[in-house]
Amino acid sequence: MIRTVLIIGGAGFIGSHLADELIANGYDVRIFDNLIPQVHGRHGAWPDYLPRAVDLVHGDVRDPVQMQRALADVDAVFHLAAMVGVGQSMYQVTDYVAVNDLGTAVLLQALIDRPVERLVVASSMSIYGEGLYRRADGTLVETALRSTAEVTQGRWDLFDSSGQELVPVPTPESKRPDLASIYALSKYVQERMCLLVGSAYRIPTVALRFFNVYGTRQALSNPYTGVLAIFASRLLNGRRPLVFEDGRQRRDFVHVRDVARACRLALESPHADGHVVNVGSGQSFTIEEVARRLATVMGRPEFAPEITRRYRVGDIRHCFADISLAREVLGFEPRVSFDQGLSEFVDWLNTQQAEDRTERAAAELVRRRLMA
Repeated sequence: MIRTVLIIGGAGFIGSHLADELIANGYDVRIFDNLIPQVHGRHGAWPDYLPRAVDLVHGDVRDPVQMQRALADVDAVFHLAAMVGVGQSMYQVTDYVAVNDLGTAVLLQALIDRPVERLVVASSMSIYGEGLYRRADGTLVETALRSTAEVTQGRWDLFDSSGQELVPVPTPESKRPDLASIYALSKYVQERMCLLVGSAYRIPTVALRFFNVYGTRQALSNPYTGVLAIFASRLLNGRRPLVFEDGRQRRDFVHVRDVARACRLALESPHADGHVVNVGSGQSFTIEEVARRLATVMGRPEFAPEITRRYRVGDIRHCFADISLAREVLGFEPRVSFDQGLSEFVDWLNTQQAEDRTERAAAELVRRRLMA
């Protein structure tokens, strides 16, 4: 019987909401986190929003001794610890591989000696690269790509060999990975290591591929967090959101409470064992549309998004979730509409301050020739 659950990386955005969800459903929760300054500020204090009932353990996922201490007397583990951000991963390769992959290896080494009843690892939609597309004749395309020459000329959309535009469709878990960044590669390694070790040592394991998660408690001053938080940081500082390419790229935005519930269902569902499962809303919006809607709900419609028509290495055009498998094996159904979630997000934003570091991050990409 699962009673005590460890959330590795649990002090952050998704982990803290998961802690709320688990406590509300009768679990005891321990959080293991290194309180990285990029997410938690330079003082590295435990956030005030964490429930009082949570057992807090400060430590680094790469430290075997600290990991053993965090795992003592727990029945199940959520592995959410990771460095995030496509662009940053392309110039901090050592850091991303060390935290995301070596950190996962340290966890798994500990679990070999002390197995738990369930392991759930957070993966990412970035693993897919481009999403799934359909040709005009109805056949599907799993390996659609854009060349550097095309994007530097402003040809943003994807075409087949005959020049016909490809139509994006919901992406299922069966779509083969296409790893376009070090971040995506590290997340793929995380999920595969967990599933492999879980199978070998009979630890029921589930990998959840999160799409674009948004909601309260996002790190607004982190320029490598989710796009909604980055836009919010700009708007809070009286600046227009910066939108890359032509703004018509499509993404799936899923509310953090829905994600937390999907995580709990992965803990509880016997049908999820061994599966990789998309966690999204099943809907898509263009990035320009999202920027405009956020500005309007924040009461700042005059700050229309600035369409930069620039391309970042590792970015993809369209990717949004097919959540059929989540419905089947988790019994998951999104409950928070985008309008509802956006309204709640803005209510929270009205109590927050943010340092806008977007232009600094973009300048770093330009300096390293990672932006065209």
